[in-house]
Amino acid sequence: MQCHMITAECLKNPNKPQYDGGIVVNPELNDGDKGWTSLGNAELQIRRSDTGNGFAVANRRNQSFDSISQDLGANKRWGDATVVATFKTPTGYYDAAATKAKSGCWSMLKGGLIVNESRTAHLYFQSENPSINIWIDSVSLQPFTEEEWKSHQYQSIEKVRKSKVRIQAVDDEGKPLENQTITIQQKFAKFPLGCAINKNILNNQAYQNWFTSRFKYTTFENEMKWYANEPIQNCEDYSDADALLQFTKSHGVSVRGHNVLWDDPKNQPSWVPNLQPPQLAVAANKRINSVVRRYSGQVITWDVVNENVHFNFFESKLGNTASSKFYAMARALDRNVALFLNDFNTLETPGDQRGTPDSYLSKIREIRSGGYRGTLSIGLEGHFRQFNIPYMRSAIDKVASSRLPIWITELDVAAGTNQAAVLDQVLREAHAHPEVNGIILWSAWSPKGCYRMCLTDNSFRNLPTGDVVDKIIHEFFGTTVTATTDANGFYDTSLVHGDYQLSFAHFDRYQPEEKDTKSPRISRDFKVEASEDILHIKISAK
Repeated sequence: MQCHMITAECLKNPNKPQYDGGIVVNPELNDGDKGWTSLGNAELQIRRSDTGNGFAVANRRNQSFDSISQDLGANKRWGDATVVATFKTPTGYYDAAATKAKSGCWSMLKGGLIVNESRTAHLYFQSENPSINIWIDSVSLQPFTEEEWKSHQYQSIEKVRKSKVRIQAVDDEGKPLENQTITIQQKFAKFPLGCAINKNILNNQAYQNWFTSRFKYTTFENEMKWYANEPIQNCEDYSDADALLQFTKSHGVSVRGHNVLWDDPKNQPSWVPNLQPPQLAVAANKRINSVVRRYSGQVITWDVVNENVHFNFFESKLGNTASSKFYAMARALDRNVALFLNDFNTLETPGDQRGTPDSYLSKIREIRSGGYRGTLSIGLEGHFRQFNIPYMRSAIDKVASSRLPIWITELDVAAGTNQAAVLDQVLREAHAHPEVNGIILWSAWSPKGCYRMCLTDNSFRNLPTGDVVDKIIHEFFGTTVTATTDANGFYDTSLVHGDYQLSFAHFDRYQPEEKDTKSPRISRDFKVEASEDILHIKISAK
């Protein structure tokens, strides 16, 4: 239904429109200006390239919205410049996608929006740079019902998160056990789903019980950040981070290291902004050596320079290669972990031009051009204020064109009447996407309230958001199946990738009345991994 592939490369000619254009009239501009009109003061021109490709040009632009547009029936999209696809509806303007278009080639723009009304919508393309002409070709727009979208999520999960398993139960003579009741219990899910914690958990048994019964992955909310570890220059304090790490180790919980440095000028230790560049370089190098060396081998990832797509505190003072050098230092100190970029609004807000997938990819290229050649991974924070699942999918598609691992690192949803419902859809979309390798919820508890989204009240009774998380855990991360074998002792199913225990109660075939009191329980451990082949498991009473 929905192709996940998208390229960030410049193309000599645009690709063919998906779905033959869907509901867009004249998507390849081969029928002149049929279906298209000018918007604002722009002049609409239809041109053809040397290869015969037809395209539209928004010429003589004076304002950002001067463009070409098309009216669409909607039921319950630049020298170099950022171009945004926007829908104008009776209730307002909605950005659906953005791309950094380059002069001399074609750039792909992919996105979408949720429509809650049956009205005419106006699709147009805009850029804040009015001096450039916008060229448009191969336009597609395909509507999907909510049921169709959920069906695609289900198909994707079945394909990328599960594998087919065939189980056979036999007796001690190797004969199939017909109508045998078997139990399949998941012991560990391969896909990481976690939740942030903070120091409030250290002396709160109820918080500990609630967290450890659900999660095997976490991020410390603030306790590993520079301003927490060195609030006064040369006076380091790792006591809270050390205590949290001891707690997580004792419960088998893996930790993401967050964060080594933060590029936001507002989130530095109070003494850092006043440093001159030479002193800042020394302090930053000391910080990297201190925290990464201290926790080397004890965390599974590092957010090395946090939010350096949006901000450039270190680059502005130390030069454009600052982040590249920091990643190289971290890599030398902890060679066996993934090093992440981590930033916000790439998934959540199509209108934030500083956080677009193109901006993220540009930062990756900048770090590489600065000389860093080691491991890199993509952290997409996911602080959702708005709700646009189609855009979320397309944004992941585009950053995935980098071929780098992707995690959703700080997932939460702003308060509102539909907060729990939105959380459910966001979690399912993230889990269903084949390029997402892990999810961390940003819901560390505090008696004064969570950052933006709590999962429990102060007595650790689930809120509606907590019920959503438990439902997802039960569905994908804590599977227990009770089933009955067929006439040949077989049971066929598909299971989420992870570690399992298979068991059944064996009893003498001539004394079934004793099966509940005297029967030994036969069990076997097995793993389910990604494979196109069916995994065959035989469990015997022998």
